[in-house]
Amino acid sequence: MPLHVGTSGWQYSSWRGVFYPPQLAQKRWLEHYAGAFATVENNSAFYRLPARETFQSWRSRIPADFVMAVKASRFLTHVRRLREPHDPVRRLLDAATGLDGRLGPILLQLPPTLTADAQLLAESLKQFPRPARVAVEPRHESWWMEETREVLGAAGAALCWVDTGGRPQTPLWRTADWGYLRLHQGRAKPWPRYGRQALTSWIRRLGDTWPDQADVFVYFNNDPGGAAVRDAATLGSIARRSGRTVSRTWNGRP
Repeated sequence: MPLHVGTSGWQYSSWRGVFYPPQLAQKRWLEHYAGAFATVENNSAFYRLPARETFQSWRSRIPADFVMAVKASRFLTHVRRLREPHDPVRRLLDAATGLDGRLGPILLQLPPTLTADAQLLAESLKQFPRPARVAVEPRHESWWMEETREVLGAAGAALCWVDTGGRPQTPLWRTADWGYLRLHQGRAKPWPRYGRQALTSWIRRLGDTWPDQADVFVYFNNDPGGAAVRDAATLGSIARRSGRTVSRTWNGRP
């Protein structure tokens, strides 16, 4: 059970010539990505939930060891704002389980205007059957209270750790026996890259919190110019040298 390292999405035009060979057709990008990395966070599902058949098609195009995390539809988190969660969660799971054994965690990214409501969060998490893994990314500071931590822990849900500018934006709580980290934007050049010092610090934090045998999912969301794939490759290299078991990562060549 390694450190799973990948990116938030795979369909970025600025990656052509950096990560994707210039002549490679876009319809083959997922297969190319899955040859370089063993996990991806599908954040396109946030904007429009794909049909189950689309998830099944993705499943047929990725290897058996590949894991796809799925960002929950904004209908649940931003339109309903976690209220009346049963139907949105059911539709999400009916579609995403088309990935079968390749389905990884579900990410609930809450809107920045949604203030803390632990009961509302608890009710939403109850809609996900065990052993489904759910990570929650609150974005309003009112959520940083003990009640939030207790709700996540009771549900076996992971607090999504977040980095912006090379610094943690969330408490570094361990609320589950697995972890989830999103890196949005570094401070190194060229923008929005991460420097080695920042990445080394994150490997240390993860290692201080979870043992090597725990599943920890790390996704880079700084996609412009191929920064995400380059930083994911660097983080994987640093983690291996520190003694961590790491999933397949890019070798740095298109």
